Amino acid sequence: MLRSVQEIVSSAPVTTSRRGAFWVGIEPFPGPLGTVMRGPMFVEWEAPAEPRPGPPWVLVHGGGGQATDYTVTPDGRPGWSRLLVEQGHTVFVVDRPGHGRSPHHPDILGPMGPQLGFEFLRPIFVPPPEGPDSNPTAQLHTQWPGGREPGDPVYDQTLCTSGPLLADPAEMHALEQRRLAELLHLVGPAVVVTHSAGGPGTFAGVDAGADKVAALIAIETLGPPFAQRPEMGLDMVWGLACAPIAYDPPVTDPSELKTATEERPELGPIPITLQQEPARRLANLSRFPIAVVTAEASMFLAYDRHLVEFLKQGGCDVELVRLADHGVHGNGHAMMLERNHEEVLGVLTDWVARKLGG
Repeated sequence: MLRSVQEIVSSAPVTTSRRGAFWVGIEPFPGPLGTVMRGPMFVEWEAPAEPRPGPPWVLVHGGGGQATDYTVTPDGRPGWSRLLVEQGHTVFVVDRPGHGRSPHHPDILGPMGPQLGFEFLRPIFVPPPEGPDSNPTAQLHTQWPGGREPGDPVYDQTLCTSGPLLADPAEMHALEQRRLAELLHLVGPAVVVTHSAGGPGTFAGVDAGADKVAALIAIETLGPPFAQRPEMGLDMVWGLACAPIAYDPPVTDPSELKTATEERPELGPIPITLQQEPARRLANLSRFPIAVVTAEASMFLAYDRHLVEFLKQGGCDVELVRLADHGVHGNGHAMMLERNHEEVLGVLTDWVARKLGG
């Protein structure tokens, strides 16, 4: 249950760090009351007094969420950004354009999609053990820190963070691509962590800024490759996003990508779509190591291996990291918010240390 404010404040550690914030995406736009900035991205950073050697971390939130997904858990514990700083890392946490402190106005960015409500989010974040909102491993979901219904204080805190996505996924992914590439140019090479619906824009962003990426951790990202979801206006014609991805031989129009869809039961219960052979190489994404991370009780187990196969086919150094295989059990899609989130983070930092050293 949610602790009192007094308990949260008194139990928080006293720390010494450097911190600040800035914006990327200085893109003037004519508004009805004069010039405004179109779709800037807010970046909050924190660094320990004595940073350890190694790249900084860039944390990109998912869904209709915001930077708070990484700064604090819904029951008041320090989030991953705080834990990484305590370990000696410099951390940059973003509010994707149109989310959190990166404001959205339909006259500037185009229309919003619908607000993501409890009924939509329930099978993703707090699936019941049975029924239409369940999944094959939902009964293993034991790490959620509160109740599973509106009115529970922890779940209500979670709902407060959720807002709408841009109604046009192609515009959203292209905008996030530009903003993240600009951030990486400023702070990279960096370890980039992305989650859920933040995945497509992040794949496009690290593709555009590949020379400033040390490693990518993709946590249950929206997909699978070439996904089509008409109810969301989603058509990932470039494979991992609605925005351009670099291939070799080059592709100027996504219609040049020839795909094949087949049943591969060993890779999951839904058909997999890959490039037709001979496959084009992923020219930029193949330049750094990638971890595809999945929790034990998540609906994303149905197609996490599809992403791995797509990346392998494109020549990427990719590894499937299932938390249960590393002794971390009971997690769902929002693993960074759950009771054992420190253990989950440990799997990620161990992977980075193994791939990059240090």
